[in-house]
Amino acid sequence: MTTQEIATKLVAYCAEGKFEQAQTELYADDAVSIEPYATPNFAKETKGLPALQKKIKFFMDGLDAVHSIKVSDPLVVANAISFTIDMDVDMRGQGRMNMAEICVYEVKDGKVVSEQFFF
Repeated sequence: MTTQEIATKLVAYCAEGKFEQAQTELYADDAVSIEPYATPNFAKETKGLPALQKKIKFFMDGLDAVHSIKVSDPLVVANAISFTIDMDVDMRGQGRMNMAEICVYEVKDGKVVSEQFFF
């Protein structure tokens, strides 16, 4: 799969809130996820597809409601993908909030090998 094809599928999955499906289909087994900072539940850097899947499941399980997800068109240059995502959600115990971030991905051999988020 080309980087553009991955970008198109990734944006579509994210827009539908199908983050786990995106990881299962598009990510390499040794993919890495990098957050702006560590949280009480996750390190700044998470390595390996099983750990990434655990991380996104924890996030999704912490949502009481998803009101909307808006994803920009992807920018693709060589083996890099970026797009914005804006989510209006109810976080368990925290209430309703808007989560806006820039998502950056690196692709190698037809799979996402890293994701990094900025917010």
